[in-house]
Amino acid sequence: MFLRSFVLLLGAACVLAANAAQAAPAGKARNFDHTVQGTDPISRFFGLSTSPVPRTTVSYPGNHRPGTVVINTRERRLYLVLGNGQALRYGIGVGRDGMTWAGTTRVSAKREWPDWVPPEQMHRRQPGLPRHMPGGPENPLGARALYLGSSLYRIHGSNEPETIGQAVSSGCFRLTNDDVIDLYNRVPVGATVIVQR
Repeated sequence: MFLRSFVLLLGAACVLAANAAQAAPAGKARNFDHTVQGTDPISRFFGLSTSPVPRTTVSYPGNHRPGTVVINTRERRLYLVLGNGQALRYGIGVGRDGMTWAGTTRVSAKREWPDWVPPEQMHRRQPGLPRHMPGGPENPLGARALYLGSSLYRIHGSNEPETIGQAVSSGCFRLTNDDVIDLYNRVPVGATVIVQR
């Protein structure tokens, strides 16, 4: 009886939160977090994730400072160094053949539900792309984006969770929306990002 009441109460809270988000004033930033599976209270309570490669804490020896992001494109994994020989490991989608890169950079900016403006190089490869797409659940950048230095590359969400663990992008690194929200909340602007091939 108690569990049933608890679940009903939690469900009502979710509906109220979703209604409040939809009724937000137009001047506020767009927030579609209620559309992301795994970020609502019930999914968090039961530990549900949409990623085919669930995030997990792993042993990660090395001399990287806590807060460093290490991307291993060969493994198709992103590691957020926690310190004490541990890291949070996320599954990622990486660049297709010929679109991978390596180097060290920093997170230069962060955006929630970012707009997408495909660069000219992408338009040449795919002429049918839009010139601009507002942020939202259908946007290819997903729920969050962490911009990498002055490059065109980002760590961003995806509305295609089945692509996690695949080589599918034009050089960006994609996570499920649930995972990118988690990473976004942990990584500040200025954090070091090391990309390894």
